[in-house]
Amino acid sequence: MVTCAIDLGKFNSVCCFFDPASQKHQFETIATRRSHIEHLLSSRPDIDLIVMEACGPSGWINDICQDRQVKTLVCSTNEEAWNWKATKRKTDRDDALKLAEMSLLRRLVPVHVPKPDIREQRAFIKYRKSVDQDINRLKNSIRSIFANRGIEIDTGERAWNTGRVHINSFRKPIEDCTRDELWQGQLDMQLTRLDDLAVKLESLETKLDEFAADHPDIVRLMTIPGVGRKTAEAIVAAIDDPHRFKNARHVSSYLGLTPKQHQSGETDRNGRISKRGSKLLRTMLLQCAWCSLRYNKWSKKTYDRITGGSKTRRKKAGIALARKLGVIAWAMMRDQTDWDASKLLPQDEAKDNGKLKIKRKPPKPPGPVYSDESSGVAHRKANLTMKPKRQTRTGNRRTQTVQLK
Repeated sequence: MVTCAIDLGKFNSVCCFFDPASQKHQFETIATRRSHIEHLLSSRPDIDLIVMEACGPSGWINDICQDRQVKTLVCSTNEEAWNWKATKRKTDRDDALKLAEMSLLRRLVPVHVPKPDIREQRAFIKYRKSVDQDINRLKNSIRSIFANRGIEIDTGERAWNTGRVHINSFRKPIEDCTRDELWQGQLDMQLTRLDDLAVKLESLETKLDEFAADHPDIVRLMTIPGVGRKTAEAIVAAIDDPHRFKNARHVSSYLGLTPKQHQSGETDRNGRISKRGSKLLRTMLLQCAWCSLRYNKWSKKTYDRITGGSKTRRKKAGIALARKLGVIAWAMMRDQTDWDASKLLPQDEAKDNGKLKIKRKPPKPPGPVYSDESSGVAHRKANLTMKPKRQTRTGNRRTQTVQLK
């Protein structure tokens, strides 16, 4: 039997047919297309193992191999066995041959290949994030158009709600613009793109809401105080099968929230987090950790315990809390249980399932669509009429505080 190691490329791929018994190998270059992969498996029935690196085409190639009952080994190139630092030559054939040799030595760490529906869900979540980023870029570019011409618009989200009337008053079709009014035509095209992306984002959110309502794990994770639909669906899509992780340390390492370790002799130093895995999931877990401080008693208590009242440990405590939330979410998916605050908090603090009572201020009445003076200018003018506050003057040895008259 033969091991086929494939060095995948965007257009062409190099296959190395390696015979473990005779230690002989031969190469073949094929196109990275579905028909060519199927023809390869049909023409070589002696292949018992397909080895390839984790990349975009590895998903559908793994599906073809599974349908033909051919074993596959998808490995990650981020592992230490794949670091090529002292090589004098690196080619596609060398990569394919090294894949075959390391698979024979069992030096490759297999990577979990999710099912097609999970892969589509991950891609859909990433696309939603890219659309959201495009909307923010358009908003910033529209603000720069007004800022470069000294025209003031409303700040914050009010500019895109009640202040949109003032922004629309400057737009003009590009066909009707003169040379001095070309910026108004540019504004019209940017606002058209912004409205189109806003409609698309709303349709994406509607589709994700429908998917979340039908997925029991997403509904289960949303029972955690402070965890919303976006974070829950990202966790479910990334973990996929919770039983593929051995323990909580394995999950933490998969999320990239464990510190790097450097040990040599008497030196044992832990560095920054490894940042392995999905960057989007780490970002959402960290944002969820900060938000859960307002809604979750356990999160607030854990955060205060880690910080110990020190301001310099706030970011470390936030990352540690994000890791703990990820581990709890994995345990809930594994055990098929909802959030239970009594397992984490004392009985007297576990009331209302560990939810904090938020004291919200009464909503302010909506302001005008646009004012001649911006909020910053009005704030500075109001402060000029007030008595100046105490000013701190720093000396060489001590700090002196004087009262302005």
